[in-house]
Amino acid sequence: VQFVESGGGLVQTGGSLRLSCTFSGVTNTINLMAWYRHPPGGQRELVASIRSDGTTTYANSVKGRFTISGDSAESAVYLQMNSLKPEDTAVYTCNLELAGGSSRYPYVYDVWGQGTQVTVSS
Repeated sequence: VQFVESGGGLVQTGGSLRLSCTFSGVTNTINLMAWYRHPPGGQRELVASIRSDGTTTYANSVKGRFTISGDSAESAVYLQMNSLKPEDTAVYTCNLELAGGSSRYPYVYDVWGQGTQVTVSS
C-alpha cells in the first residue's frame, strides 16, 4: 500500500490545519481509517478513526476541535484540526485497518503512512 500524506506544518496556537492522506494498492477490505499521532517524548495515540459505516471516534483531547472524514472508495482520509494547541504538536500518521484471510480464517492487519509533522507554536 502506498500513502501520500500532506497538510502538516507550523501553525500558531488557535490556528487550523487540514491533513490529507491518499492511498493506493489496497486489495483487501478497509475496516477502518484512522489518524494517530506521536508527540515528542511521548507515546503514539489514536487521534480519530472512521469506520466503513461512517462511525467516528475521537480522543477526548481533540473532541470538538478535530473532524475526521474520508471515503475508502475514494482512497482518502482527512483530518480537519481547529483551535490547535501546543500539545497537539506531533507526527501525525495515517492508518488503515484491513481485513484479510478467508471467512473461516479471517484476520485484520494495519498499514501505516510515513507521517507528517504538525507543530503548534505558543
